[in-house]
Parts: sequence; C-alpha cells; structure tokens
Amino acid sequence: MKRVQQGFTLIELMIVVAIIGILAAVALPAYSDYQASSKLTAGLAEITGAKTEFEMLANNGEAVASVADLTSIPNAATQNCTITATATTIVCTIVNAPTQVAGATLTWTRNAATGQWTCATAGASKASLAPKSCPQ
Repeated sequence: MKRVQQGFTLIELMIVVAIIGILAAVALPAYSDYQASSKLTAGLAEITGAKTEFEMLANNGEAVASVADLTSIPNAATQNCTITATATTIVCTIVNAPTQVAGATLTWTRNAATGQWTCATAGASKASLAPKSCPQ
C-alpha cells in the first residue's frame, strides 16, 4: 500500500530556512546603506532650496549672516539636519541617522567672484553614500 505524503520533511524545511537566512544576510547591509544614503539626500534637498534665496539677497547687496536670514529654511533644526549659514556657505549636519552618516555634513559653498555653487559631503563612512551632485 502506498503512503500519501502529508507535509514537508525536516530536511526540506531546513533548506528553506537556510535559503531565507542567506537572503536576509545579503539584504540587510544593502538596506542599511540605502537608508544612510537616503538620509544624506534628504538633507541635501532641505538646504538646496536656500541657494535661490541666498542669490536674491546677494543680488540686493545683503549679506547672509546666519540661517535666520534665510526665510526659505523655517527652522535651523529639522528632522534630517541642523542647518547653519554664513556669508558664503549653507551647511547641513545630519542628525537622527544611521551610524554610517551620523554627524556627516553637506556644504553648499558660493564662490563670491563667479557666483558658482559647489557642494561637498564630509564625514560619511563611504564615499558611495554621498549624493551624486555632492561628492565626498
């Protein structure tokens, strides 16, 4: 008489669990890097809009002394970064972030002679985490 199989064998279940474990071991570090990179990109988005206002003030002959002069940035501390500004820079220091980018800075610097803006990232554990428009 033939016996009908009523479920999975223990070895089959162990193989499935091992495969899931391998996939999770590969996916978690990749997700962690994605999360860190997203935090830097969000910080860059928060300070990029202030460049226009910075230029408008410069065209009117007004100097930016602090972040309070930039009304496009309502608060110096946001969910993603602490923002500071000087006469030539806008800086975002990343807060509430994964360890790879905690304390990293994104800096927009204006060349007063040419009016050109350059962006730089500092403090990220890997250069690949920095936004493409703001290299480390």
